[in-house]
Amino acid sequence: MRTALVLAILPLTMLLLACQSAPRTSMDTVDGLNLERFMGDWYVVGNIPTFIERGAHNAVESYELTPDGRVATRFRFRDGGFDGPVKVYRPTGFVRDESNAVWGMQFIWPIKAEFLVLYVDENYERTIIGRTKRDYVWLMARKPTLSEAEYDEMLQVAEKAGYDLSRIRKVPQRWPET
Repeated sequence: MRTALVLAILPLTMLLLACQSAPRTSMDTVDGLNLERFMGDWYVVGNIPTFIERGAHNAVESYELTPDGRVATRFRFRDGGFDGPVKVYRPTGFVRDESNAVWGMQFIWPIKAEFLVLYVDENYERTIIGRTKRDYVWLMARKPTLSEAEYDEMLQVAEKAGYDLSRIRKVPQRWPET
């Protein structure tokens, strides 16, 4: 009986251990993010895409600070090509610490995904959003395209944060000139 019990529990234990996520390691975030300056439109110029972002073109993330301190978010893109259907998602951001750089991003109640502002340049023109699991990252800018030097600088910041650069993809952006 005891052997049967051990044989029954052992596979379950191994399954539970296999499902555990890798231990999180810390990740430096921006110190003293100015939320008002951070709000507005950000073009996603590179990322390790989530399943909803695969095939995204003209991806733009927009933030608006609400009176209750939340961040109304709109993520929109064309799916599969520049002429593909427009997809729009509206998660809500929740600032979680005094630096303003650690957020929870809620797509579905009650789950709040980790959202860390790892980098923002001094002019609030470029930013990098990441996660301690280093499974996703978003390189974003106020304009749809960056110079190679600007993009390479952002890749260096992502690499320093522990990201595998071979997983980062440029997001196609093509907009009419204004």
